[in-house]
Amino acid sequence: MKTARLFLAALTLAALCFATAAFAAKPGPGPVVVLETTMGNVMVMLDEKNAPVSTKNFLQYVDDGFYDGTQFHRVIDGFMVQGGGFDGTLNQKTSTRQPIVNEAGNGLSNDKGTIAMARTSVVNSATSQFFINLVDNDFLNHKDETPRGFGYAVFGRVIRGMDVVEKIGKVSTGRSRGMGDVPRETILIKKAYRYEDAAK
Repeated sequence: MKTARLFLAALTLAALCFATAAFAAKPGPGPVVVLETTMGNVMVMLDEKNAPVSTKNFLQYVDDGFYDGTQFHRVIDGFMVQGGGFDGTLNQKTSTRQPIVNEAGNGLSNDKGTIAMARTSVVNSATSQFFINLVDNDFLNHKDETPRGFGYAVFGRVIRGMDVVEKIGKVSTGRSRGMGDVPRETILIKKAYRYEDAAK
């Protein structure tokens, strides 16, 4: 009986140690950003090794509080959800930084759950807007150096909350203020911050 009790105590201690370690561990080696949305939280891990320019740019907007109060203004089920450029009343935020170089040729693919920089038809035009792929969108990957083939730069991936992203992807959409695929119910990014700031 004594041996059995000691064995159970040891198992319990080991389980507690494991749980504590799992809770305390940072979820991955790259910078992690939390997007607190009105539909739940999403955590994205950024790839500063393969996409240093895009990662630095995104973190600057996060640190400035730029994304707080913005909405996912373009949602297409079976494709992607896009945000980072319009406030809760669909007014475009114009206080953006200068456009960055397009890093689409970094070897990262627009697979399901990855986050990439949104842009216009101009290759090097990305500023603050980003999108999260709902499926593998191979046609968005870098193919060549032409404007049509350059692609869209992936700079990270969702590590928690993909169910939230997929839920956003299922909302009803329509036209509003001259734009299509706008959610009929506003979906806000209430706050965006670095994971390590959550404990402060």
